[in-house]
Amino acid sequence: MEASVEKVVAVIMVGGPTKGTRFRPLSFNTPEPLFPLAGQPMIPNLAQVLLIGFYEERDFALYVSSISNELKVPIRYLREDKPHGSAGGFYYFRDIIMEDDPSHIFLLNFDICCSFPLHDMLEAHRRFGKMGTLLVIRVSAESANQFGELVADPVTKEVLHYTEKPETFVSDLINCGVYVFTPEVFSAIQDVFSYREDIDFVRLDQDILSPLAGKKQLYTYETMEFWEQIKTPGMSLKCSALYLAQFNFASPHILASGDGTKSATIVGNVYVHPSAKVHSTAKIGPNVSISANVRVAAGVRLISCIILDDVEIKAEGDYSSKLGITILGEAVTVEDEVVVTNSIILPNKTLNLSVQDEIIL
Repeated sequence: MEASVEKVVAVIMVGGPTKGTRFRPLSFNTPEPLFPLAGQPMIPNLAQVLLIGFYEERDFALYVSSISNELKVPIRYLREDKPHGSAGGFYYFRDIIMEDDPSHIFLLNFDICCSFPLHDMLEAHRRFGKMGTLLVIRVSAESANQFGELVADPVTKEVLHYTEKPETFVSDLINCGVYVFTPEVFSAIQDVFSYREDIDFVRLDQDILSPLAGKKQLYTYETMEFWEQIKTPGMSLKCSALYLAQFNFASPHILASGDGTKSATIVGNVYVHPSAKVHSTAKIGPNVSISANVRVAAGVRLISCIILDDVEIKAEGDYSSKLGITILGEAVTVEDEVVVTNSIILPNKTLNLSVQDEIIL
């Protein structure tokens, strides 16, 4: 008799009512959780994925359909009717989450980049045998208070104390925003609703994690790899570079190559979507991600940038301006001999003049 196969569901909280305002201009046309880092959306590859958020369903429809077909996994988008909080929104869709009777549930925040050691987390969680396991990492004492700080037993890994963004230093061990729970987590959330009958807003950190700390219900899995929050367009470039470096180590076939003969000259880690057209005289990299249907003309030089879908970059002249972070929104056209340096360009613009240190609205 074959052993039963455990079912695992991944739930990704993809945004509250502000809808990614800190991520503008990139989030105007592309929902922040779908923004491509190193060519890959910020969604881990799991057997079943549920996205929960406030974006309109049409913002996710094409993505959900295409990525489901590509990865051969069921992916659904669930839209909240009003703010329920990070735990409340999760609880609101509990019946859908539990449709296939999963044994474990991954819960992830959308605004992070890391190696997502989900397999190792799940194995650790099974060993602990309790309600939840948190992915954690150590940071500098100076930056720790920007996150949820926690104290864990160094031997058992039990969470002994948890506090969200404390005013005074508690620990350099912080919450990464990646969790694996057993279905019993819904009972813990229900308990909060029970004694707050007039409130349907429950926060995961203050209302669930803090009260459960020290009760042998929460444990930690510490990552020694990279982890960052993605709060600004500039930070997305750093995270894209981290993922490109990871691909170079784990999946080098994903990255582009070329020596300038039959294809463009590639320097360092570069991702080019299969549908993109890059001229053989272009020089790309390091740390460049080129999305679908991009056109890059002769002589173009791209360094440390993310080019979104349908962008056209025409022939570029020589320049000696100081390099900086440049973000081009969707469907931006950069005309011949135009240089864009250290600037942010909102979607659907055509640039016929060079710009430096500007935000083009």
